[in-house]
Amino acid sequence: MLGITARLDYAGKDGPAGHPDLKGFGANGRMFFWLKQGMAAPGAVHVGFVAESEAMVDAAHIEALAAGATEIHAPAPQLHYDPRYYAAQLRDPDGYSLEFVFKSWQHGG
Repeated sequence: MLGITARLDYAGKDGPAGHPDLKGFGANGRMFFWLKQGMAAPGAVHVGFVAESEAMVDAAHIEALAAGATEIHAPAPQLHYDPRYYAAQLRDPDGYSLEFVFKSWQHGG
């Protein structure tokens, strides 16, 4: 879908100091998204994931809904930003805001 895969999984005491159970995700050999256990603070987090096409945004939206997310806005151009800003926004089961976005000008379009 977005090319993001689990790359590191520190279990128990194997994580860096102060970060047990740290899980890292990334793509193309880069780690850029980290999760760890703790109290959820939904209002404090909005995570944007870059897609390489509108089709990727659509697919990520469908997969997120299937995984239990609720829709904030369906995939569409976000005209209040730019007509070339195509995105979908959802709330995951813990209440965090997730956005899947394709900006055509950043991909040669």
